Amino acid sequence: MLVQPIQESPQSAHVVVLGNEKGGSGKSTTALHIAVALMKAGQRVATIDLDSRQQSFTHYVENRRAWAERARLKLELPTHYCVARADGNSVEANEAQEFSNFSKAIARIEHTHDVVVIDTPGNDTYLMRLAHSMADTLVTPLNDSFVDFDVLATLDQTNFTVTGESHYAEMVREARRQRRLVDGRVTDWIVVRNRLATLGSRNKRLVGEGINQLAKRMGFRSVDGFAERVVYREFFPRGLTALDDLDEITLGTRPSMSHITAREEVISLLNALHLPLSENGRRRASARAEWYSVMDQPLQVHDVI
Repeated sequence: MLVQPIQESPQSAHVVVLGNEKGGSGKSTTALHIAVALMKAGQRVATIDLDSRQQSFTHYVENRRAWAERARLKLELPTHYCVARADGNSVEANEAQEFSNFSKAIARIEHTHDVVVIDTPGNDTYLMRLAHSMADTLVTPLNDSFVDFDVLATLDQTNFTVTGESHYAEMVREARRQRRLVDGRVTDWIVVRNRLATLGSRNKRLVGEGINQLAKRMGFRSVDGFAERVVYREFFPRGLTALDDLDEITLGTRPSMSHITAREEVISLLNALHLPLSENGRRRASARAEWYSVMDQPLQVHDVI
């Protein structure tokens, strides 16, 4: 009797989901910065855009590809998919079609890539909930204001203390519960404070206190993200990130101190996310070591001026 050797199941990709039910929080910008950082670390990265109406993430990736070709630059590009949203008359049929489209995209990449970065729409949809329930790491960019904080929690009008969870936080709680039921794993949820003011203010302090209170109730981590900088908006038309070469050829203009500061912000955020890096392959291990050595070195202004 021949005994068949036990074959290990292929390693599934780590899934990073960018989610927030409020638009304009920086999901697409954060998503591409995460994807590019991981590719620079030698990881095989795939990206999925679930916002088929706005397609900001898709346009960002397309802009990056077009600029790389036009300027003859070697810019890292992920394997990208944009999943169409069904718009038929039957809700049940729409969800079935959307699930099929999403499943096909996942099936093509989950065992051939190390990380999948998924950008979700800024509203409650079937695909958005589905992505949240399969996230290994959930990143929620949040503008540093009470208007944006409202999607997470309700506040006491007198002392600004947290009195309860809002619709998005409740949805995430349910998605994490479903994930635990499926495979016993807990989604690492990180709330990223974006558009931070460079100077201290009462609003900044109160929002921070509210986030810290809610973090204890909901079990997420809070980290600082990107400050309010024009350079992040200027990156989009060419698909660039703060991690790309900061020179006049790449940027199309002379880099400034703001570019340097933006890169430092991105590196700080990526370190705080604690994303896993695959150990497969010497090439990726070498690239990873090189990337970490770059992150450990202080950036010098004269490198770009």
